[in-house]
Amino acid sequence: MRVRKALCAVLGATSLTLALVACGSVDATQPATGSDQLVEHTDDISAGVQPDPAAVKLLPEAVKAKGRISVAMDLSSPPTTFMATDNKTPIGFNPDMARLIAAKLGVKLQIDNVKFDTIIPGLQGNRFDFTATTMGATAERLKVLDMVNYFQNGTGVAVPRGNPQKLAVHELCGRRVGVQSGTTAEIKWLPQLNEKDCTSQGKPAITGVTLPSVNDSLTQLASKRLDAVMYDFTSLSWTAKRQPTVLEVLPERVVTTKVNVALPKGSPLTPAIQAAIQSIIDSPKYAEALDRWGFQSLGIETAAMAVPLQ
Repeated sequence: MRVRKALCAVLGATSLTLALVACGSVDATQPATGSDQLVEHTDDISAGVQPDPAAVKLLPEAVKAKGRISVAMDLSSPPTTFMATDNKTPIGFNPDMARLIAAKLGVKLQIDNVKFDTIIPGLQGNRFDFTATTMGATAERLKVLDMVNYFQNGTGVAVPRGNPQKLAVHELCGRRVGVQSGTTAEIKWLPQLNEKDCTSQGKPAITGVTLPSVNDSLTQLASKRLDAVMYDFTSLSWTAKRQPTVLEVLPERVVTTKVNVALPKGSPLTPAIQAAIQSIIDSPKYAEALDRWGFQSLGIETAAMAVPLQ
């Protein structure tokens, strides 16, 4: 199938994941250039990082005795969270941060690859200790989760290359827009945009098409079953830069917000995780992690407890 073959170049020929395009340390918000080096960062960024005594002191005794923490991630969204081409090594900004968190706490790390919309139930069921998966702090999530800021990201919109329908972020009324199940694009930003720009103005509503992954959405975009895809700006830009003849990302973002590590509500591990993140932010390793995934402008200064998105 011609569409499938074209998209495989974007999403990876075997599993239709974005992971199989090579990775580079470039600014994900800027166009790619011929000098971009497509390099996978499979090395362990936490090698040589010493535990932070203040953070270790906050660890629950049960965790100290176990000597290990588990993190849930959906490894299908480069450059934040994905698999290297060996299909074995989790790489991206989020795995880097999770490894640094574990190092600051002096414990080993277990990374569990799970679908995004199963992460919160998994946390509630105590199957994982925390998640670092670019999660926004909705009011509903904060009812069941502790959430700690660790960087900022935006939500963007991708369209076919050349934008043949001349769409804009605030001109999606009557269009079919793909979103990933369980994301803030599905549960907050698309409904909010639809109400503000379309239904309250007497215009045709946006039709949100919820799919299991962003890869499914991009497949349907390529086959013209969708008009646009709404997802993390960094991930969409990462893909568009590497396949500039297939799709493009609208320059305006839907929103830019802080994103969070999340734990079960009231977790005894929360204070230690928050202290570890702050220790990372205060160290050169934070700038290194941001830089090698092209996130130079997306850092924050304080690992604050999250407040609900507006």
